[in-house]
Amino acid sequence: MPCPHVLLSAAVSLDGYLDDTGPERLLLSSPADFDRVDEVRASVDAILVGAGTIRADNPRLLVNSPERRAARVAGGRAEYPLKVTVSGSGDLDPAARFWHTGGEKLLYTTDAGAKRAGALLGDTADVVPLGAALDWRALLAHLHDVRGVRRLMVEGGGTVHTQLLQQGLADELQLVLAPLFVGDPAAPRLFGPGAYQGGRLRLTDTRRIEDVVLMRYEPTAPGTGPLETAADRHWLRTACELAALCPPSETAFSVGAVIVAADGTELARGHSREGGDPVVHAEEAALAKLDPADPRLPGATVYSSLEPCAHRASRPVPCAGLILEAGVRRVVTAWREPDTFVTAADGAGMLAAGGVEVVTVPGYAALAQRPNAHLPH
Repeated sequence: MPCPHVLLSAAVSLDGYLDDTGPERLLLSSPADFDRVDEVRASVDAILVGAGTIRADNPRLLVNSPERRAARVAGGRAEYPLKVTVSGSGDLDPAARFWHTGGEKLLYTTDAGAKRAGALLGDTADVVPLGAALDWRALLAHLHDVRGVRRLMVEGGGTVHTQLLQQGLADELQLVLAPLFVGDPAAPRLFGPGAYQGGRLRLTDTRRIEDVVLMRYEPTAPGTGPLETAADRHWLRTACELAALCPPSETAFSVGAVIVAADGTELARGHSREGGDPVVHAEEAALAKLDPADPRLPGATVYSSLEPCAHRASRPVPCAGLILEAGVRRVVTAWREPDTFVTAADGAGMLAAGGVEVVTVPGYAALAQRPNAHLPH
């Protein structure tokens, strides 16, 4: 499922609240941080908020800097990012500032909500029904495929942030921590209860901005089923980049592989022909760095830029067999093996027959193929 890079952006109090219960919006960010947010808005293709945020805050969601808007236009983009909201009911205030400022507007809703929204909004916004219920994966796919959105900034509210994180669809979290407490249990919190992805998020950056602190995080824990997650895409991209380290060969593919534990810890990585071995495969090189009895292997995911091989002449056991022997139960790959060297290779079939969940992410196929462009087919 091709989808945009999803960036969650929020500011919270020290005790985790987005706002208080007063009649005016609680300002958590500093002036310098508001300018940073404006810069991020100018860098993205679309900004999304939930309908609850429109009702509560009546935001405009604009790029305020004339210089940044001019730079967008000079770069061939619209002056303002596409503004997107989500409402299951379609019950929205047509007088809200969201609809009457900035550039294009887009509403995702249900089939029933589309009828109500159409009557309320008229031609103010494009209304896209997603079926009987809201579906975040369908929404992101539509933004990517139909509207050309490659970077999506999500500015709330807490329900939207919670759902995207719980479904493994957030690529990045930019969180600003403000030096104050709210302490009101009736006030809205950033994240709600429920089942989140396991493991720790990776802290990629911290920055002091006047009296607030910006923290940037990336999810690292692999998905657990047949649907790819943002963390899966991160690790698969890493595997594809490792393939570029392979010494070129006319008789074998260049492949990268990463093995990641269920909590997001990287266990090992490898690439084809690593260490001067002319016949070693990526998955084989990575697995060789681990104790076969490592208790983390059964819960781990193997990320490989190319489907693990099911047939090979250089070793007695193909990579699909090595993965099965290691007890790994999930593999994510970007590219099914073509018939360049082996006809009708089916490593994915061999793995699936052994009870392994195989997830293919074709959106990364071009990246996986790049180090192999010199090979036929």
